[in-house]
This record gives sequence, structure tokens and C-alpha cells, in this order.
Amino acid sequence: MAYTTIDDPSAHFQVLTYTGNGSNPRNLTNDGNSNLKPDLIWTKNRTDAGTNNVLTNSTVGFDAPNSNGGSNAGGHMSTDSVGAENTPQATYGYISAHLTDGFTAAAGGTNGDTMNANGKNFVAWQWKVNGGTTSSNSDGSIASTVQVNATAGISMFTFTADGTTTSTGHGLGSKPDLVIFKSRNVGGGFLMITDLLDGGMDYLYLNLPNASSSIAYGVPTSTVVEYNDNNGNTQIAYAFKNIQGYSKFGTYYGNGIADGTFVYCGFKPAFVMVKNTGSSEPWVIFDTKRNPHNVSDLKLVANSTDAENGHSATGGSSYNNIDILSTGFKCRTNNGATNESNKRFLFMAFAESPFVSSEGVPTTAR
Repeated sequence: MAYTTIDDPSAHFQVLTYTGNGSNPRNLTNDGNSNLKPDLIWTKNRTDAGTNNVLTNSTVGFDAPNSNGGSNAGGHMSTDSVGAENTPQATYGYISAHLTDGFTAAAGGTNGDTMNANGKNFVAWQWKVNGGTTSSNSDGSIASTVQVNATAGISMFTFTADGTTTSTGHGLGSKPDLVIFKSRNVGGGFLMITDLLDGGMDYLYLNLPNASSSIAYGVPTSTVVEYNDNNGNTQIAYAFKNIQGYSKFGTYYGNGIADGTFVYCGFKPAFVMVKNTGSSEPWVIFDTKRNPHNVSDLKLVANSTDAENGHSATGGSSYNNIDILSTGFKCRTNNGATNESNKRFLFMAFAESPFVSSEGVPTTAR
């Protein structure tokens, strides 16, 4: 049996769904077993098309000036956009603070489309890092400022590239399985690098459906990652490492049939994001809050401003679906985004509960 050091994943990751009420500000409270003060928050308006996936974090600051010196909330960027961190506009709502067990959504104007629009459905995926406390790191050739939760295998770090391929410290203390970089002060894609595909380094863009390609970076070490930005821009990066019973970053091959591939995680996932690395397909996201029962067919897309779609939401096509199980997930349809035959898929999953706790207590299916 697989044991874990994290018996309650909700102490480190939670999903919150809520309906906007248009108030400004609005404090939103998580409902997991543990209190969670989130340091990385990813929100999405589920109801309206044309609304951004919004990332914000406590390293930059939820209500700080952005790095361009403008008046919008700092640190807010969109996974479906190449925009710098001055998007979205404050008039569409933003996160102004993290709380002991949740966060504050500031409507910012009359719209509140991305955070708290009246009558609209929202989701917030939230990770604990280190409560906003950062430290300096000099492990690489370029100094970084790091915020780390080594127990949960996540770090956020900022640095300024020097225009050459160089190294910077990530602070995890062990080798990350994938790292996502984003320029803060200028436009640019969400570059994800990983050695999970073939042992060498490959890259994808979280904001694009493109297939993976190889990249001339060294494999990350327990202390540093390589990065190359010829423009010498200010960067933020997110590093993730597999933690048994809590998180899994890995790959699987699709079989192209309705009785799809089963993917072992070692826990019951709360969140699953999947990308076909061999075809131009979207980054599809499932979670147990939006779909508390199988089949999981309510999908959001990291690289798209589309509204939530799926059979349960619209009565339409039941494609790209999965079942979330006590030890992982299983593809339920023959499709390009999650189960194309002989294509390799990259996935990220975070736990709702470990398959077996540190006390030997097994989880249950749903």
C-alpha cells in the first residue's frame, strides 16, 4: 500500500466553487477539512465565455502595484493570454487579499466578470506555499526570491533573466518534475518545461494547445533550473514535485477506445489537468467540486476563455470525460484531448484524499 506524509491534502490544496453576488469586497471561505490560506490562486468564471483564467499569488502581492507601474492589481495574469501581469483590468474584479481560510474578491467596478459577477458560477483552485513569506536564494548564477512549501512539493520564485541561458534557484530542496515560467513585465507565454516525457527536456505552453517539443535546457537539479530569456525580463516561476499520496505529475498513453486508459496516482484526485503532448489539443481541467460524482464531464480549459462545457452543463456532447477513482482516474471516451490512440499525455493531479493514510486507513471510491 502507498503511504503518505500528507493525511489531509486540504491543508495544502483546495477547490472552492461559489456563485457571484456582485458585492465589493467579498470574503470567500474554503470548506475543506483544514483551514487553507492560499498563496497561489487560480480562478475562472464558469458561466460566461470570453472570461480569463486568472492566476495571482502572495509573492508578488494580491493588491500590490504591477511591475509596469500601473494602477491595476499586481501579480494577476491569465493562463489563456500572453499578457503581462497588468491583466485583467481591475474593473473586472480581482483578488485583493488571502485570508486565514480563503480570500477576498474585490469586484473593482460594475462588472466583476472574473471574480464575483452577480449570479455567475466560479471556481477557485488554491495552493498553500509559505503564507507569503519569501527568502533570497543564491544557488544559481542569477539570484532568486523564493517561497517554498517543501512538504507539498511546490515553490514560487521570481528573478530577472540576464539574456543568456543561465540557472536560478527554485528552493524546493529536491528536483522538480515540471516548472512553469512567465514574464511579468512584458507579454510572453506560460513556458512549461519537464523531463517526464522522454528523459530529456521538453516544453509546452500552458496558454497554447501546441504539441510538445524538445528544448536545450539541462535537467533541473535539487537546487536550480535553467532558463533562457534573451530580453532579460522579470520572471515568475512555479516548480512542482511529485509527493506520494498528495500530487502526481506524469504521463500515460491513450488507447483510443471508450473503455479508456486508467491512470494511477496513488490517491483520489481533487483536481486533474491533462494535455495531449503529441497533438494540438487543449489543456482540459476536471475537479471533484464541479463534478462531485462520476462521470467527470464538466471541463474548463487552461488555454481558453471558454465557459465550462460538458454533458452535465449543457446536455451536449459527452467527450473528453474521465472517472475520478480512489487511486487515480480513468478516461471514458475516445477523443483527442484525453485519450487519443498511441498519443502520450501529460497530467497534473492533486489529491482529495490519499489512497492509504499514514495510519493505514484506506480512502473510499465515490
